[in-house]
Amino acid sequence: MAKIEPHGHVTVLAALSPVHAGFPSPAQDYFDGSIDLNEHLIADPVATFIIRVAGDSMIGAGISDGDEVIVDRSLRPAEGNVVIAVVEGELTIKRLRLGAAGPELHPENPDYPVIRVSPGQELSIWGVVTRCLHRV
Repeated sequence: MAKIEPHGHVTVLAALSPVHAGFPSPAQDYFDGSIDLNEHLIADPVATFIIRVAGDSMIGAGISDGDEVIVDRSLRPAEGNVVIAVVEGELTIKRLRLGAAGPELHPENPDYPVIRVSPGQELSIWGVVTRCLHRV
């Protein structure tokens, strides 16, 4: 199972201007105070957690092995959301699809099967993924 941790308070320095992906400007090498990442990344601090992803079933959604995802348990899961689901007692991250036959959990990698929930099979949506923290 994934390790689940409550969020922490993070403050970082903020640049005055955006960073250029082309040629850098030597005149723009100063900072303007700091920003609180909680204010930008977390809507409901009490219901928000960070979970580390293991595996590559969601690479098509830009979520890679070792990334951390921000999960908000206060959000109502909707068609197309990337969710953390509990299937038969195991956590998984997949895209939620609400088909006529019931909910399905779709990977974003063709090497993995769709999880179709059978009658009597245990499924609960633990939370909705709102952000992916991807290492570079």
